[in-house]
Amino acid sequence: MVSKIELSLEQQQELLELLQIRFEKNKQRHKNLDWNKILEKLLKNPLKIWSLNEMERTGGEPDVIGFDDGTNEYIFYDCAAESPKGRRSLCYDQEAWDSRKEYKPENNAITVAAEMGVEILSESEYRGLQELGKFDSRTSSWIKTPDTIRKLGGAIFADYRYNTVFVYHNGASSYYSGRGFRGSLRV
Repeated sequence: MVSKIELSLEQQQELLELLQIRFEKNKQRHKNLDWNKILEKLLKNPLKIWSLNEMERTGGEPDVIGFDDGTNEYIFYDCAAESPKGRRSLCYDQEAWDSRKEYKPENNAITVAAEMGVEILSESEYRGLQELGKFDSRTSSWIKTPDTIRKLGGAIFADYRYNTVFVYHNGASSYYSGRGFRGSLRV
């Protein structure tokens, strides 16, 4: 029996084939990286494969964007053109969700990311992603919010307009149909 956080061999194979096709189609995102080495690491980490499947299932279109020499890890980001459709209309975190008296969203970005086994992109990661293409030209994405802002009830999000990355603030309990979050996974 396959548990909630395991994929069947067939599901794993389908996902890995899809990731390889995306990898080969978008070489500008990961120059000088070898898919076979990435695949080898993935096959040793079934929980990471499950997380990548969650990224894919919710519309993130994950792809390798780099390699961290210090930690010996490959880095995957959600590379869908717009904020992942299956992760929109979420407030920022559990505290924000709890504070809403009515019209609560289905969930919150921080909890969903943790359930998926991914991290929400930081501002610097988001800006780095934008160097690989144009993302969020019609949507926006929650990004990791510094504690100093979060303690005051706010949260930050970003998007790409007018050939520029914009970082904005909003109440953490707000949510919009065009705002989701982008995940990062290290393997």
